[in-house]
This record gives sequence, C-alpha cells and structure tokens, in this order.
Amino acid sequence: QVQLVESGGGLVQPGGSLRLSCAASGTFFSIDAMGWYRQAPGIRREFVAKITSGGRSYYADSVKGRFTVSRDNAPNTVYLQMISLKPEDTAVYYCNAETRLYRGGSPDSGNWGQGTQVTVSS
Repeated sequence: QVQLVESGGGLVQPGGSLRLSCAASGTFFSIDAMGWYRQAPGIRREFVAKITSGGRSYYADSVKGRFTVSRDNAPNTVYLQMISLKPEDTAVYYCNAETRLYRGGSPDSGNWGQGTQVTVSS
C-alpha cells in the first residue's frame, strides 16, 4: 500500500507562484514515475506533469514554460513549481505515483494523494 501526502496549495494572485510537494511512503520496491494531475469543478481530472525515475519530464501544453516538475528519489518526493499562475490553473491538484511492488513486477499507476487546493484569484 502506498501513501501520498501533498502540501503547498493555497490562494495566490494571478501572476504569482506556488510550490507543491508530495511525499510517498509505504510498501513498494520502486517508483517509476511521479507526477501531478488536477481537477477543476465540473471538469474531468487532467494530466499536468510527470517525471520518471530517470529524470525525464513531461508536461501538458497548458503549463509548459510555467510549471516545473522535479523529484528527490531519497526520500521519494515530487515537487511542482508553478509560476505565472492564471485563474484557469485553479483546481485541486493530485499527486500520482507509478509503483512496482517487486523487481520486474507490473507497474501500478493507481496511487493517488488526497489532493491540495490551488486557487488563483485577485
């Protein structure tokens, strides 16, 4: 079982910055990728960014150039640095981790944090 605990959300004015953190703990052999999704009211959850264990990062087009995902493998923590925030970035941000229970095991991407609210408003 994997626990993901997010922190760092809050209220910020347009153009401002926030940094989200997510720490993973529990029972797993390895974490392949860690990343972030978000969900605004009435909208399905969408991909924001992720980073692999090798350090390769991927971003949604809507956040490229403004958000940066990074990772510490020891401990298992992923960060999302957000700058130039816009009102449309307002959402609950969820951490996700793709884990393997043992060496060579199938990846499990169904690990989610509880979410942290980000509100961009003047």
